[in-house]
Amino acid sequence: MDHDQPLNPGHPGGANTREPLWAAALRRRAALRLLGATATTTAAGAWAVWPTSALALSETDAAGGVRAALERGAIAAVGLLGRNDGFLGNPLVRIPLPGFLNDAAKLLKATGQGKRVDELVTSMNRAAEAAVPEAKSLLVATVKAISVEDALKIVRGGDTSVTEFFARKTRSPLGEKFLPIVTKATEKVSLAARWNAVAGKAQSLGLVKPEDANAQRYVTGKALDGLYLMIGEEEKKIRADPVKTGSAILRQVFGR
Repeated sequence: MDHDQPLNPGHPGGANTREPLWAAALRRRAALRLLGATATTTAAGAWAVWPTSALALSETDAAGGVRAALERGAIAAVGLLGRNDGFLGNPLVRIPLPGFLNDAAKLLKATGQGKRVDELVTSMNRAAEAAVPEAKSLLVATVKAISVEDALKIVRGGDTSVTEFFARKTRSPLGEKFLPIVTKATEKVSLAARWNAVAGKAQSLGLVKPEDANAQRYVTGKALDGLYLMIGEEEKKIRADPVKTGSAILRQVFGR
């Protein structure tokens, strides 16, 4: 076995899946803690098979690298989405009409009222674009407070780990920040008010999901989904090419 890149047979993907050297080191250190051991006592024993480069990266350094990657990813995502066409012009996060309105939208377009549908879709996405910049300070604060354990979970958690981390930590407070901004932007569109009236009745009959029954809450939820998705996408880019960031800690943690 090549000890510079330990195999991780317990990781999804089978025995040939490799994990970053620093992640393997932190995983073993955490296991040793559970057994009552310390990093010092294991340095000459269980850690002896690992190269010096693995041991040189401390838990603090590793967590610092993850924080740096997440902060850069969060700031980049806010910058990409919190501008004109940040949502509307990006197929990954563009907010569509909810499913129950599709038939109504087709009917309106068939009767020459497609402009009203387009106006509603545009207003929903513009509302999300206006709300996203409000997330920056909370996202950065959340990253700075991340624990070593959370940092390790994020790196070993798969493609959705970043999205899940931010959603768990910030979805509720950001929803409260976004909702008034979204409401102000969408209340100018007459179809949004009609949506709420019709969907409210449909929800009482079990025909519409609760999260789709209010235009403002629907847009707020989709704006948050898009934000977390883009943070994850930006963080993956940083991991894939840490040298490009110009950050020494990111090169050390994520470099191969």
